[in-house]
Amino acid sequence: MRPMLPALALALAALPFHAEAPTQAPAPAPAANGVKPTPPPPPADGEPKPYEKVITSEAKTQTGLFKVHQVKSKLYFEIPKDLLGKELLMVATATEVPVGADHVGKNVNEDVVRFLLKENKVYFQAVNHAFVSDPSRPIASAVEASQRDIVLLAFPVEALSKDGAPVIEVSKLFTSEVGDFTARQVVNATSMDPSRSFVDHAKTFAGSVRVDAVHTYSLAPHTIPGLPPMPGQPQPPARSGSVSVAYDIVRLPEKPMMARLMDDRIGYFGLSRVDFGSPEHESKRENIIARWRLEKKNPSAALSEPVKPIVWYIDKATPSQWVPYIKKGVEAWNVAFEAAGFKNAVQARPFPTKEEDPEFDPEDVRYSVIRWVPSPIANAYGPHLSDPRSGEILNADIVMYHNILQLQRDWYITQAGAVDPRAQKLPLPDDLMGDLVAYVVTHECGHSLGFRHNMKSSSLYPFEKLRDGKWLKEMGHVATLMDYSRFNYLVQPEDKIDPALLIPKIGPYDIFAVKWGYAPIPEAKTPEEEKATLNAWAKEQDAKPWLRFSTPKAELGDYGENTEAVGDADAVAATTLGTKNLQRIVKMLPKMAIQPGQDDHALEELYGASWGQWTRELGHVAAIVGGYDSQNKHGDQPGAVFTPATKAQQAKAVKFLSEQIFKTPTWMFETAVTERLSPMEPSVKLLNAQRYVLRALLDRARTTRLQTQEIAAGDKAYRVADLLADLRAGIYTEVLSGAKVDPLRRNLQRAYLAQLDERLNAGTGPALPAAFTGVTMPFGNPMDDTRATVRGELKALAALFSAKATAAADRTQKAHLEDLRDLALKAVDPKVAPNLPPAMSPFRSGFSEDNCWPDFTQQ
Repeated sequence: MRPMLPALALALAALPFHAEAPTQAPAPAPAANGVKPTPPPPPADGEPKPYEKVITSEAKTQTGLFKVHQVKSKLYFEIPKDLLGKELLMVATATEVPVGADHVGKNVNEDVVRFLLKENKVYFQAVNHAFVSDPSRPIASAVEASQRDIVLLAFPVEALSKDGAPVIEVSKLFTSEVGDFTARQVVNATSMDPSRSFVDHAKTFAGSVRVDAVHTYSLAPHTIPGLPPMPGQPQPPARSGSVSVAYDIVRLPEKPMMARLMDDRIGYFGLSRVDFGSPEHESKRENIIARWRLEKKNPSAALSEPVKPIVWYIDKATPSQWVPYIKKGVEAWNVAFEAAGFKNAVQARPFPTKEEDPEFDPEDVRYSVIRWVPSPIANAYGPHLSDPRSGEILNADIVMYHNILQLQRDWYITQAGAVDPRAQKLPLPDDLMGDLVAYVVTHECGHSLGFRHNMKSSSLYPFEKLRDGKWLKEMGHVATLMDYSRFNYLVQPEDKIDPALLIPKIGPYDIFAVKWGYAPIPEAKTPEEEKATLNAWAKEQDAKPWLRFSTPKAELGDYGENTEAVGDADAVAATTLGTKNLQRIVKMLPKMAIQPGQDDHALEELYGASWGQWTRELGHVAAIVGGYDSQNKHGDQPGAVFTPATKAQQAKAVKFLSEQIFKTPTWMFETAVTERLSPMEPSVKLLNAQRYVLRALLDRARTTRLQTQEIAAGDKAYRVADLLADLRAGIYTEVLSGAKVDPLRRNLQRAYLAQLDERLNAGTGPALPAAFTGVTMPFGNPMDDTRATVRGELKALAALFSAKATAAADRTQKAHLEDLRDLALKAVDPKVAPNLPPAMSPFRSGFSEDNCWPDFTQQ
């Protein structure tokens, strides 16, 4: 999981203020005649006071990047003269949030800042690096003038030290909203209340200062989105929320690392700026990748240890049984770094003792920490902090929430339980759970090394290889740890595959991407001189599809750009195999989850997880409809970027869905399971899954793509009319044949009409995906004329229901058909049909880098 602008270290509890013994100023000696000396006149307005009058004997002082003094409730910075005017990086991170707020560890803001002394004031400025230009070009001065540094705050100089360092009182910097440094969005607040905000504690280190503050906000009232307050009803009570925010002010490297220019064919986080000094006939957006500074001890050696390895320290709060697996998960990346020429580049160590490193403090940005957080949230994430001038990663903490164990347990059972005997009994053994923890750590470590998610990867291996033991041992079932491809649910019991091969591992894409981003190119002295070599490396993707990264604008419909997928090069075949395994797993659940003397919580949870797993797999099939295969290409790579799925592929996908989810899956109604559940639960889960698939198939973006494919291919395309005809045949099979309709199918048939109604009458929604147009047009998509087709289908269905109702002899059957007729007619009647708000797509248009482990298991 990771955001484009990374965050710093997480601290869940306020730590005590650690101070050196304060230095007391000597008391003035009494006069010889016993008369008290005359106090010096007060300083003129705006003039600094005597040092000892500001930094009194009560001050708690720490020495580091700045001297930090805490005098009662006031916080002072004493800024060395050599740091005045120097660029620093300030990062704000939410470290504690109220229940129901955004996640802990969220990056609030990050800016390059400086403290600038002018006369008796210190100005706190935000420094902009958005525009760049070759300093030798005439435009350089204009570029600099177009991004004037912003003065965010002005502090009066309270005192001067003996060496002339200004002392300023900085509490308001951390207890008010300064520039974009606000946690308002974390809690959906309307305003901040400084009177209920305060500095909690501060620490200073050799290269950074950390200040922890508590911010209190007034929150928006609880209302239903889109609905005005009810007349005559009392206003909802005012609400508040407090957020703990950690501010880190970091000294940037004296000499920036040479940046490496980004190539969108390889998935790195990066930093963006506009280059006005380019020889091209327009301003050019330049992106640089985020990566650690790795330099060889022996530059001439093909394989050398780095001057400074990348080290993660394992939180001492981590349960001891998982520590070896966390180390294993981190150091798994070394095989990739060896391909880039570095030995033992990535390391994991326990917290050092005072004897080993007397300066160690997990809040110091010089140390990257893997933290174990006692939270019921099932998640983990790996943010990073980087130098905006060069992309150099300076710090990258990894956070593991305790309940990631529960999520991994549920996923492994529902994906691998049919072929791994260890996953057929609760609790899972520690060796298995340890390997699952290591897998999570390796993925999060990837983010902390600079890598983005690569959802395309799971569809790039030849499908037939994913049950081949030799292939799985050499290549794995997915080419990268950075996909949301979990455990190999295609393997069948008869394949007799070693269970160790079911868990993703470092793959060929990971090795390729590490080499591309980290391997030195010694002959290049500038980022531009590296481009030819980097382009040659990137073109290896042509011959080896599994080295490819997600295509930009893949949300336009790449059917291989799925989350939680294995083998989606052929999602129908993959889901067929996955369904066979789920049928086995559901039968296992009673024996596995029903324990003497315990309630049925585990059974209910795993049954829900089974529905969730199956629904996700069905979603991979739905993605084929209106879908494209894609490969990101640059100018010297011939051929199309997007290739549509064939008409036969799409028709096969809809037929599969009709047979699997629209036809009642009786295997999900296993008596030994359902007799322990609420009577309605299985049928509700079925209807929810059916609605999910229907909404996916009739999603406005999907029907727009079907129309686009029809424009290009005519009758050779799978059209919206073909989709509706296939859905009619699969959903109204009994109506067409005159057979009796059972209650579960009656639910589905009504749900389909409701979905057609929503598709016809919902607000027009966005014109095109934002990635295509860059804007959202409120008048709807001018390319989508499928409303006419949907309207025609509803009218045809109404006529069908009317005719069948007349001939129906069974009272229940007749009433059902008449109800269907009325629902269809109301949907097309403008006097009756409401103008519904735009429907939400069941699929994400993009992937959050914040949340790597979304729990979609419960349906």
